[in-house]
Amino acid sequence: MSPKAPAGTGTGRILRIELRRSAAPLAGVLLLIVTLALLQLVNGPWWTGAESWTRQWTSTAWWERFTMVLMWPLAVTAGAVQGIRDRRSGTSELLAATPRPGWHRATTTAGAFALSLTAAYVLVFLYGGARALANDGYVHLGWLPVLAVGVLALVAGALLGMGVARTVPSALTPPVLALGSLTAVLVVHETVTGDLVPNRIVLLSPALSQVYSAFLTVTWRVHAGQALWLLGLAATGFLLLVARKPRARLLALLPVVAGAAVAVPLLPADNARNYALDKAATALVCEGRVCVTKLHEPRLAALKGPGEEALRLLGRLPDPPSAVRESVDPWPGEGNGGTKAPRSAPVVATPVVATPVPADAVPVDFAAQALDGATKDEYTRALLAGAGTAPCLDADTSDPTEEQRQASYKTEVVRELAARTVAAAWFTGDLKPPRGAAWPRADAEALAGPAWDALRALQPGAQRERITALRTAALSCDGDLLDVLKNGGPR
Repeated sequence: MSPKAPAGTGTGRILRIELRRSAAPLAGVLLLIVTLALLQLVNGPWWTGAESWTRQWTSTAWWERFTMVLMWPLAVTAGAVQGIRDRRSGTSELLAATPRPGWHRATTTAGAFALSLTAAYVLVFLYGGARALANDGYVHLGWLPVLAVGVLALVAGALLGMGVARTVPSALTPPVLALGSLTAVLVVHETVTGDLVPNRIVLLSPALSQVYSAFLTVTWRVHAGQALWLLGLAATGFLLLVARKPRARLLALLPVVAGAAVAVPLLPADNARNYALDKAATALVCEGRVCVTKLHEPRLAALKGPGEEALRLLGRLPDPPSAVRESVDPWPGEGNGGTKAPRSAPVVATPVVATPVPADAVPVDFAAQALDGATKDEYTRALLAGAGTAPCLDADTSDPTEEQRQASYKTEVVRELAARTVAAAWFTGDLKPPRGAAWPRADAEALAGPAWDALRALQPGAQRERITALRTAALSCDGDLLDVLKNGGPR
């Protein structure tokens, strides 16, 4: 009598056979190639800035979910090709006559697809994550739910494709599902920031919108709602795969209906509620009086010296700032006509509010102030601009649809930049433009020169009063800063 085979050996052998002979390995390889080609070879927003897909692990996971626009239809199509395999090979009746239960075969096939697609998805993330580590990116576990829901979406898509193809075993099923799923995801994805489709319906798509800021993360309601919906979708796909009678196929629709019934009310009704500030990434890390967010902790060493020097120079003013602190704006450039709201007000068009910087702290915005690769002198000058205040207007934003308003706005930006440049020069004794703000620099320099000469012509006490008045106006974003420098206040 032959020895008894170890428990689970048969299932493991069948799974290995499915991995060799089914469409699962090809689907995984194709998914891996397409995703990496899109993220690495196609020039897109995932390449640049602090939101690059290789800068932070949360951004890596988020951008990978963005590519689900193509990945999910691919998973559905691959599942559909697998679903018509038995019918295409003419073995349906033979397999139905075997003593092995149908659900058992379906489980091993589904398991092979789940393993293959999960491996491909995780490999893409690990590649981006390894590059993020090489770039001194911030690493924490906030990426885990984003990645987990993405894996669930691929598995659910493959099961749905297999179940529908088993129910309608036609050669046309895979291409129809490919076209239908791609069209559905693209249409929903294009309305993610609009009002054409309710936000709760938009979030039924497995694809996320682009990464708006490295300081943002996806809220738990989005994760929970999408996970429940995708579990229902996966269950329906599996039940369709094993169903043999019309009644069983009709009952197979219950999980997806139940999943939608629970998920839709849970998902946010307003698309601005899809995201929240990442509390771990925005936590402050300090050395002395200079603080940055955890996200930018590697920059603290370069900022500390210039920060202390800027605070020393600002000490010439009455009631000077006592700290340097990074500001967090999760929606840069938002506002009416590109104008930023006062720092104490909510950001326009979203309930996600920027972390306010106290009036007694000098704010630092690494992206807005273009501090990548800055020298110590450039760091110091950036901190002293506007007498240690943040700009009220965005120098990189304009309104190209309203010509007159655009011209007026540019004039305001130029005047503010000129005033902020003169304020920095008063502390350093040298008139130089700050980093960034390329387009208005020449016009701002033309205004800054005469204003600097006029300021230096005043008595030292009067100069200090003008700079103090400029700082007060800049903190409240009230009045024309260049007018404050020239006249001591608005006329």
